[in-house]
Amino acid sequence: MNLLVIGASQGTGALCVRRAIAQGHRVTAFARRPEKLEFEDPLLRKVVGDFHQEASVRGVVPGHDAVIITASATRLGAFRENPRYYSQGTAFVVDEMRASGPRRLVVLSALGVGDSRVVLNPVARLLLAGWLLRVPFADHEVQERLVRESGLDWVIARPSRLTHGPARGRYVKETSVKSIPSAISREDLAEFLVEACAKSTWVGQTVLLGG
Repeated sequence: MNLLVIGASQGTGALCVRRAIAQGHRVTAFARRPEKLEFEDPLLRKVVGDFHQEASVRGVVPGHDAVIITASATRLGAFRENPRYYSQGTAFVVDEMRASGPRRLVVLSALGVGDSRVVLNPVARLLLAGWLLRVPFADHEVQERLVRESGLDWVIARPSRLTHGPARGRYVKETSVKSIPSAISREDLAEFLVEACAKSTWVGQTVLLGG
């Protein structure tokens, strides 16, 4: 497959790039600073771009089989500057996918968004979803709605707390709203996001991930 990873320079996006290449996929790594992805491979193409610039997104989406959106802010101040951090860029991606042909869209959201808020423990529900991360979570809800209404073959991933531990390969993939393990490694999350591009198992599903 020819995959586009948006937000590919670090964190989960960078791990998606590495895992996809290890599986033999061609990958376009799209980020403001893709040079932070400190490896090279014949299957890898690095593209400088801005998730929040329509022309930038329009120029990179065509020609791919699937798109993974992992773009996220590294500081909460980014949401004061742009409360539509997730949904603005996602809208540009959806519009261009509709126009140029890629069908599979895999989007990284978070546990606690939308109807999954009830599975958070009371402290996380109050302090994180209700206060500290209120604006990002609200925008994730808008982002998810755009994806569900896109008409594309979409998958939404809602992982629990992310860790830097190794892949375990035994994580829970739950499509109903119920309690799941309270953390998941970024390595396991990346495995799921790449898998969701290649398989039809999760199309049209919002998947809670933990383990």
